[in-house]
Amino acid sequence: MTQEHTGGETRQHVLEIAVPKGEHPERADQYLARVIANSSRSKVQNAIEAGVILLNGKPLDRASYKVRGGDLFHITIPRPLPTHAEAENIPLNIVFEDEALIIINKPAGMVVHPAHGSRSGTLVNALLHHIREFRKDDPTGDPNRPGIVHRLDKDTSGLMVVAKTEEAHRNLAKQFFHHTAQRVYNAIVWGNFKEPSGHIETLIGRHPRDRKKFAVINEAPLYLKEKEGGGGKIAITDYVVLDEFLGFSLVELRLQTGRTHQIRVHMQHLGHPVFGDEVYGGRAMNVMRQDIPQWKSKAEHLLSLLPRQALHARTLRLNHPTTGELMEWSVPLPEDMESVIVGMKKIEKD
Repeated sequence: MTQEHTGGETRQHVLEIAVPKGEHPERADQYLARVIANSSRSKVQNAIEAGVILLNGKPLDRASYKVRGGDLFHITIPRPLPTHAEAENIPLNIVFEDEALIIINKPAGMVVHPAHGSRSGTLVNALLHHIREFRKDDPTGDPNRPGIVHRLDKDTSGLMVVAKTEEAHRNLAKQFFHHTAQRVYNAIVWGNFKEPSGHIETLIGRHPRDRKKFAVINEAPLYLKEKEGGGGKIAITDYVVLDEFLGFSLVELRLQTGRTHQIRVHMQHLGHPVFGDEVYGGRAMNVMRQDIPQWKSKAEHLLSLLPRQALHARTLRLNHPTTGELMEWSVPLPEDMESVIVGMKKIEKD
């Protein structure tokens, strides 16, 4: 039985699905994709990750859960966005552009696509003004996400690729899905590492107490790759220490998977939160140096220079979707991260 309710001012739709008695056991993602109109397993799995599906009053955390007769699902569907995002004349830092794609150096503070609370000023709004043909032929099939192949968090700066044609979008999406497109990040993190490099492999899923956050669910050796059990998905990050300061490190990070908040979660898991990261412990005093006079005030001053996480997508490498040519772009650290590094070096000299 399926019922739909509409909630007050937010106009959220809550879909209620009662599983009939005697229903044959079936994976939750398969069952819901079958009984919900215009749905699919991938859409259901995304909804599970977003924490908007309740099972018997509690968040459903496993797509593989076997549905039983008498189970009751509540699925919250937010109010839809306007049919079309509006074009806005917002300057873009364009690194490269041709007839198939555009490479953009996204500044920190810019949201990628419109959502509740950020309907304007986004990268999509800027793209709609810069690339007028998106209005006629949206390569993604979604007028609110024209050409978007991947995303960066609002407060993460750096390189993004945007497709300008449907063919380019299909090709690039396949490269990101199979992880043949390579992304290299730089981050300033708290503390110093025992080893100059490392490999992090875990399962990442929704935080058990805060559904807006993610967390390491369990350590995940490679043999779990196909299972992806425990309520999380496999997440793999490699890191190299580029430079060390008193109580801080500059690291290079390479993603083998692309989970939401992956770097930020992995760094916190190692005990080295990304500097300035308000969500994952990066604005707390993670290192106390008794050997440095006025250490706390100096560290707090550095935090005041950077009101965001010190994370930057520095290098992007992929095959051109039309020619197949292997291409690579790199951009330097932004000024706010450079200013923090200068401050860290000053502490060393004092």
